[in-house]
Amino acid sequence: MAAKLVNRKCLLLIQVFVSFLFLVIVPATFALPLKRLKSLTVIKEVNREGPYLGLLTVTTSEDSAFFATGAFQPHKTHPIIDLSGRRFRVGKIHDKKVLYVRCGVGMVNAAAATQQMLDLFDVKGIIHFGVSGNVNDSLSIGDVVIPKQFAHTGIWDWLNLNGTSNLDHVAELNVASYNVPKGKGNLLGLVGYSEEEFYSEFGKPNIAQSLLWVQTSKHWLQLAANLEGMELKQCVNSSLCLPRKPKLVVGLRGATSNTFVDNAAYRNFLVKTFGVSSTDMESSAVVMTTLSNGFPVIALRGLSDLAGKQSGENAYTKFGSLAAYNAAKAVVQFIKILQ
Repeated sequence: MAAKLVNRKCLLLIQVFVSFLFLVIVPATFALPLKRLKSLTVIKEVNREGPYLGLLTVTTSEDSAFFATGAFQPHKTHPIIDLSGRRFRVGKIHDKKVLYVRCGVGMVNAAAATQQMLDLFDVKGIIHFGVSGNVNDSLSIGDVVIPKQFAHTGIWDWLNLNGTSNLDHVAELNVASYNVPKGKGNLLGLVGYSEEEFYSEFGKPNIAQSLLWVQTSKHWLQLAANLEGMELKQCVNSSLCLPRKPKLVVGLRGATSNTFVDNAAYRNFLVKTFGVSSTDMESSAVVMTTLSNGFPVIALRGLSDLAGKQSGENAYTKFGSLAAYNAAKAVVQFIKILQ
C-alpha cells in the first residue's frame, strides 16, 4: 500500500513537471512559426496588388542612401513585412510598385534574399545595387557602373605547393610572383580559378551548365544606357568633394567574391586576368540566382574606393556614402524609364 502511494506521488510530480514544460517551453517554440504565418498571410494580400520590381541592396549605409533619395513611397496598409530576420518594404517609386530589402553582406546573404523574394513575392524582375571597389584606372570614385556581366572570382582550387596545374582552370594566380623581395619563395603556392555551376529553368533538370560569366538582362541593359550622362553627386558636404563630376558607365565587367579587395597586387591581377572594372561581394550571386529562376536582372554599383591602389586610408570611409547615394539615384532613374 505504501509503495503504491509513493508511485502515485511520483506520477503526480511527473505530470506537474510535464505540464510546467508545456506551459513554459511550448509557447516559446511556437512563437516563431506563428510570427512567420502572420507575415505569409500579409504577403498573400500584398501579392494581390502585384507584380512588383524587386530591389536589393546590401548594407545599412546603402539602406540610408536609398531612403535619402526621397523617391520611395511606402504602402499605405502594409509598408513593412518582417520575415526570416529581414525587413521587406512595400511601396512605389515613380508610381511603379516596388518591393525593397537589405540582404546583408556576402554571397550567401545575397542569394538567400534573392531566392526568398522570388519564391514568396509576385515580382517581375530584380534590381540590385550598392557600392563596389574600382579596379579600372579610367574610372573614378563616385562613378556608377552597370556591368553587362559578372564573374564569381571566389571559386578557388588552392593547390599543394608541389601540385600540378589543372587544365580546367580558367585562370591561375601564382602567389610566388608577388614575393617582396622577389626570389625568396613562399608556401602558398598556386590558386586556380574554376567556373561556376549554373542551374536554370531553361536548362535540363539536375544538369548544371559550366560558365565563367553570368550575363545581366540584355533588354534592361540597353534601357540603362539611356542613363549615361545623368547628374550624379560630387560632394559629401561643403568641405569634401571629388576632384571631378562622377559619371555613369554601362556595359563593363564586374567580379564578385566573398572578399573585400584592398590590395593593389590582387587588384591588378583581377584587371589583367579577367578584365573587370569593379569588384564586390554580392552581385554575381544576385544575378545568377535571378537568372536561374527565369527573371530579368540588372546590377548598379557606385565606386566607393580604389580596391587597394590608394596610398594610406581606404577611400570608402570618406566616399562610401556618396557612392551609395549615386547608385541609389541611378536606380530611381532606371525605374522611372522602365516600361
